[in-house]
Amino acid sequence: MTTYFFVAASEKFLTIEEPLDEILKERERNYKENNKEIDFWLLKNPSFLKTSQFSNLLAKIPSPPAVVLSTDKKFITFLKLRLEFVAVGEFEFPNAEIKDPFKVE
Repeated sequence: MTTYFFVAASEKFLTIEEPLDEILKERERNYKENNKEIDFWLLKNPSFLKTSQFSNLLAKIPSPPAVVLSTDKKFITFLKLRLEFVAVGEFEFPNAEIKDPFKVE
C-alpha cells in the first residue's frame, strides 16, 4: 500500500493566485539535480475527491478543485504552511473507492 498526501483548493487559487508553479518547478529542479524520482503531481479536478471519504472536504472547495498529490508528507505539510488557505488530506492506495489516484475528470 502507498499513502498519498495532498493539499486541495480551487484550481484558480492553486494555479493563478498562488505562485505554486514556481514552487513545483524549483522542487523538480532539485529532484533532477539529486537524481530523485518525482513524487508529487498537480492534478486538476481529481476523481478521488469525489469519493465518499472526501465528500465533506470537496464541499468546502470552490469548483473546479485541484490538488498537489505526493507521497512525501513533509512536502504537503510545507505546502499547507506556505499556501495557508488549502485543505489537506490523505488516503491509502489501493482502496475500495479509489481505483486510480491520478485519474482526473
